[in-house]
Amino acid sequence: MSAQPETPTYNPEAPHHQKPKLRAVQVMPMQNGDQQVIAVSDVQRIADPLLMMPQVQLVFPHMNGEKTLDEIATEVGKGLTREMMEMLVAQLDQGFLLEGPTFDERLKEMREKFDSSEMLPPSVTAMFADMIVDAKHKQEHGTESSASDEEKQEKGAEMVREWFDKWIDESLKNAPDPSFDKLPRAIFAPHIDYGRGWPNYAHVYGRLRVCDRPDRIVILGTNHHGSGTGVVACDKGYESPLGTCVFDSDFCDLVKKYMGDEDEVAKLFEHRFDHENEHSVELHIPWIQHVFGQNDSGAYPRVFAALVHDPSHADGASYDGNGIGMDPFVEALTRAIEETPGRTLIISSADLSHIGPMFGDQMQLTDEKPEVAQFRDRVVQHDQQMLAALNRGSAEELITQIAWQQNFSRWCSIGNIVATLRATGGGEVRILNYGMAMDPNGAQAVSSFAGVLV
Repeated sequence: MSAQPETPTYNPEAPHHQKPKLRAVQVMPMQNGDQQVIAVSDVQRIADPLLMMPQVQLVFPHMNGEKTLDEIATEVGKGLTREMMEMLVAQLDQGFLLEGPTFDERLKEMREKFDSSEMLPPSVTAMFADMIVDAKHKQEHGTESSASDEEKQEKGAEMVREWFDKWIDESLKNAPDPSFDKLPRAIFAPHIDYGRGWPNYAHVYGRLRVCDRPDRIVILGTNHHGSGTGVVACDKGYESPLGTCVFDSDFCDLVKKYMGDEDEVAKLFEHRFDHENEHSVELHIPWIQHVFGQNDSGAYPRVFAALVHDPSHADGASYDGNGIGMDPFVEALTRAIEETPGRTLIISSADLSHIGPMFGDQMQLTDEKPEVAQFRDRVVQHDQQMLAALNRGSAEELITQIAWQQNFSRWCSIGNIVATLRATGGGEVRILNYGMAMDPNGAQAVSSFAGVLV
């Protein structure tokens, strides 16, 4: 956690301090020495998390930009005072977690930096590399010793490759077909963190190691925390601890060409900042680099990435009617793939169900009450029914079923799954593996799968 540079100060003249509006945040329980705390961070990962006392969660729902500090203190009660509110507001503002000029300036700086670079730097993949290097260092030198930045930089790529190979070997050791016969048209792999999702990453990427190398890769991801309401493309390449995948500008130009109208093209890239720290794209970059390697010029496969919204709403149009709908994007993508020379691989970065108290369900998933066990079973059965539709290559059946059941288990990647089927012309999707990862406390469970469209 980054230390705050100075003691935050409440400004009674600032409107956003007088009636604070909390940005979208996420809360993670943590242990800080002997003290139980929470790490509060914005869902867009614009700032470092703040360590705070768990009691502040009682205040957050009241910070809607309409209530004064005195009104909030009165409504919350429990000994909360005006002075405490002022301290909290100042801390949240300094941490860029309040709507207002402090956050606006931070966002402006980030967007200027974003547009000044041709590459998106690594985020979660860099953290993973640092973590495994540090863990090995502690194992060899004692738990009180941490790896230096130089050691992390020196050993990160090598250790990521070691872990990937270990996971591939474990996943495919009993597989009757540990490799694909040829480069498929598309693969389906998760974007859950490696620690929970490695079997499904390994099941599909491990089988690509002996395939022909693609000339470009199209990654279709999920927009988790951005502001775009439709399809959002990016004009950047991507870095990981293993190196750089350059942006395929030629392919992108074809997509723009077939989008047609200049206003539509502008809309497609308007919210490109949503790709900053978007893990559903980034988590695939090291796997791409590991299994396909570099060509004779020392380059990894070029990439083009887009985040796709849920087509079970508004028949695939953008959520508010102002973004890019699925149909025009998929048509442009399909024509670009047909026209561009060489081999194109589409990666559908897809997680499935998200259940548990963390996502709004009113039950602990580890509870062995009959109704909880029935709920877990229902979710697994639902996943299997939807995967059966996917196996049949039926995008329309998938959309219909999800919409009819109101997506009760919160499948998060319907958009990129459907876009992949439509852009490739569909066909049978072979399901290679399925799994659900649940935390020990039963607060959340996420399912994912590995699949291939030959």
